[in-house]
Amino acid sequence: MSYRIGVDIGGTFADFCALDEATGRLATLKVLSTPQEPGREVISGLEQLGTRFGIQPQDIGYFTHGTTVGINSVIQRKGIRLCLFTTENFVDVLELARLKMPDPYHLMSRRAEPLVTRERVLPVRERILADGTVDRPLDPASLRRALDQAIALGAEGIVLALLHSYRNPAHEREAQRLIGQWAPQMPVFCSSDVWPIIREYERTATATIHGYVQPVVARYLAALQTALKQAGVAAEAMVTKSNGGVMTAELGKSACLQMLLSGTAAGVIGAGFVARQAGLREVLSLDIGGTSADVAIIVDGTPTYGSGEMVGDFPIYIPTVSVTSIGDGGGSIAAVSEFGILTVGPKSAGSTPGPACYGRGGTRPTMTDAFATCGIIGHGNIGYDAVSVDVEKARTAVATVAAKLGRGLEAGAEAIIQVAVSGMYREVGKLASRQGIDPRDFTLLAFGGAGPMLGCFLARELGMRQVLIPTAPGVLSALGGLVADVKNDFISTAYYPLSAAELPRLKADFDNLARRATAWITEEQKFAGPYVLQPAADMRYQGQSFEIEVPLQLNWIAAGDWQRIAAAFHAQHDRLYGHSSANAPVSLVSLRMVVVGTSPQPQFPVQPRHTGSPTPAKQIEVYLDGAWRTVPLYRRAELEHGHHLCTPCVVAQEDTTICVPEGFTGAVDAYGNILLSLG
Repeated sequence: MSYRIGVDIGGTFADFCALDEATGRLATLKVLSTPQEPGREVISGLEQLGTRFGIQPQDIGYFTHGTTVGINSVIQRKGIRLCLFTTENFVDVLELARLKMPDPYHLMSRRAEPLVTRERVLPVRERILADGTVDRPLDPASLRRALDQAIALGAEGIVLALLHSYRNPAHEREAQRLIGQWAPQMPVFCSSDVWPIIREYERTATATIHGYVQPVVARYLAALQTALKQAGVAAEAMVTKSNGGVMTAELGKSACLQMLLSGTAAGVIGAGFVARQAGLREVLSLDIGGTSADVAIIVDGTPTYGSGEMVGDFPIYIPTVSVTSIGDGGGSIAAVSEFGILTVGPKSAGSTPGPACYGRGGTRPTMTDAFATCGIIGHGNIGYDAVSVDVEKARTAVATVAAKLGRGLEAGAEAIIQVAVSGMYREVGKLASRQGIDPRDFTLLAFGGAGPMLGCFLARELGMRQVLIPTAPGVLSALGGLVADVKNDFISTAYYPLSAAELPRLKADFDNLARRATAWITEEQKFAGPYVLQPAADMRYQGQSFEIEVPLQLNWIAAGDWQRIAAAFHAQHDRLYGHSSANAPVSLVSLRMVVVGTSPQPQFPVQPRHTGSPTPAKQIEVYLDGAWRTVPLYRRAELEHGHHLCTPCVVAQEDTTICVPEGFTGAVDAYGNILLSLG
């Protein structure tokens, strides 16, 4: 018997999915996160998988894991103390950034202080030109002075981000070699190795974040590998990546930047799997956990991708699943300002002490407490019995907000929910405008521990007609890790015209990327299954300041069909901006190659069809839409394919609670998903 295990660690819970490869049976579990002892929740979860389901460590043939250690280090500013070495006279690169205001509607807004402050950015005398030629050789004496200053400043690592190293990394490599001789204990990170993109700030900022978290992530992954080995898990640990793929934990120690957004990406990959299974073409995924709410656009089961995603206060310019944070999570704290304004978040109660109703020491009201006050949760333990719900403690906490608002207790609780939903509505509207979509054409796929509680409320405000709740919404990110492919991205700067004269150069550059991608998946990852190469190029019209990514086909490159490549760019430009110019010259900026090794996809059996409505476990009193109502409470485990729900209602299950307000109808599909339709 062999199991595939997926684990995703969030701010409140660590989620587990265990897939029996022989039967297709899925076992799921939640345990409380242990931020004070990262990794302990993984071992605790494995122990409970054995106790609850009889899954022993030796039965685990595949183990994948998403972690928030890296992103938390950035958000909490708990990475290592870095110094940054730049080309002489370019030491202000992080301070200047892109000269954009953080908030254009707040004239006094300020950019966040860089991870490497100005006094720890040190110059090195050298200069490489934009074409890669050496204008001034690297001066070892200036490098030694910078190193001595860095050591005096208490540096625990050094980032090298020298001018135009994306074109010619020779000076960064030589500086790394010399520092290795002079201070062998000092970690050194080259921007040309991290992500060799053309723009100076983007390359420097990305390399800085990588260096800031790499030792922290490496220690965590090493401890995880040791713990799994001691627990008897023979399978090599894999980690989920920001681009929706997976890689070995061993590689993750050095390529930690690739896994900063692994948890959110895994959730979207899991949502894409469910959308394909349910036959839904256009989906807006809604992932609400304990601390945040995130949305992503999924078309034909595939999410959109981009770069420049924010990690805390800073952007990273590596390819990632495009996930937009739109609001707060179930543990977000509600408060009333001195002006009587109700706010929800951004502060969160986390797992410790957690919402007041968890009875773990929390006293401030959260969104979860608001739902408990309204009678929607509190009809059994939640999180697979990880916590019990104390409704009276929730009501006591919410009363502090209700009193300041001058409202009754339940009305105050509903106001907390409404404020959270209104904030999400605003952010989804912004996303829809940027992407040129109409949410009313999409199905909302709600998951995470709190997503099914809020999904219908948000869909109703947006005018969306359908909401899909997966069978195990609370652990969908862990499932996403199980179904994610082995994947990596490669990039090289081109910066030359797209023309017949440049075809030999274009072919040679893509051949080099293909060799690197093939070596990565076959040699570094030792992947034995089928894989594909997916080329793309960042292109723009000559004279434009920014480029767009255009998917290409290998046969166009092999045939030297540069006109097809240009036509693909014109079509993409027209799709994004509503216009193109077929006769205008086109420039290549960067070439990309993605390698994807297909992972086994679980095949869940189709359930036999039933008719009629299920029998409620009981009738409960809930406060919905401004009034107390008697509604049925269903147990998710008792719902079968073909069942229709009597609404409004509440559906309770081990990993979440589903709230269905008036106006929706509900039915269970062949895979156990609940499809809710408005009107």
